[in-house]
Amino acid sequence: MKKTTSGFLFLLFIVGGCWAQGAGNNLSAEAVKIEAQPNEGFSYPYYLYVPPALRDAKARKQTHTLLVIPNNTGEISDDLSVHEAKVKKNMKNLNLYLASKLSVAVLMPVFPRPKTDWRIYTHALDRDSMLTDKKDYRRFDLQLVAMIENAREKLKAEKLKTDKRVLITGYSASGMFANRFTFLHPKRVKAAAIGSPGGWAIAPTSSYKEKTLRYPVGTGDLKSVAGKSFDNKNLQKVPLFIFLGDKDTNDSVTFGDGYDAEDKDLVFEIFGKTPVERWELSKSLYRDSRLNATFKLYPNIGHTVTDEMLKDITEFFSKYIRQ
Repeated sequence: MKKTTSGFLFLLFIVGGCWAQGAGNNLSAEAVKIEAQPNEGFSYPYYLYVPPALRDAKARKQTHTLLVIPNNTGEISDDLSVHEAKVKKNMKNLNLYLASKLSVAVLMPVFPRPKTDWRIYTHALDRDSMLTDKKDYRRFDLQLVAMIENAREKLKAEKLKTDKRVLITGYSASGMFANRFTFLHPKRVKAAAIGSPGGWAIAPTSSYKEKTLRYPVGTGDLKSVAGKSFDNKNLQKVPLFIFLGDKDTNDSVTFGDGYDAEDKDLVFEIFGKTPVERWELSKSLYRDSRLNATFKLYPNIGHTVTDEMLKDITEFFSKYIRQ
């Protein structure tokens, strides 16, 4: 089983900052913990950061956008405090690299990634997490939607208006989550920046070379997995930035918690045996489906995030944040 890096979050937030844990509805200029509210649709807490600039008089007249970053602990544990500690560390160091540059509030969930049920790769929103009968680990995409709405209501109570659509970004496992969440809920996403999504970005097609592409290889059985058909029409409206280092060998396809054996074999057979080998085919599938997707392969970069990547993410989101 692979131990997936969460380096993106560290690199994104390592520039320093401040941390103070608040509670409930008392949103301040610092990150606060919002407790789980099962009756509202989410059974785990999330953390919310609101930049001070959003609270000035001019900003209150504008409609703002939430930036959602799915959490990625990088390890398995049945102890939720392990996953929360990683979220807190990331939020503590969040000195507003994207938050301040883009003037966005940031939401990060505290989703578990179980050790006992290790094949349920929740942080990647894998097939098992969509279909499991274990309610503790099922449909974190819907729980994230509920968290987003809860955060919007809290901000509305403070007279801060937010768009229903969010920006979403992630790298590695959280890049997989961001990629798949966008496919499942295109009407909820304004733009998505997806880094190194586990060796394969979900294909926007139900089949290829007469082979059915099951979720998360493709969208062949999306209705049975997610309860609704693939909405390519609305996905075409979502700008996507998908990036990878050309020396990146981090590949969830090869691991049992990432993909079922039949899906792994299919990917190897028709798309290639490495993330970089699959890159051009993935790019062509997005182009053929008329998605607004920019693919960028960074030379001489492994499974890590560089300053250039962070700059590109910022520039990408800045184009769409006010739309």
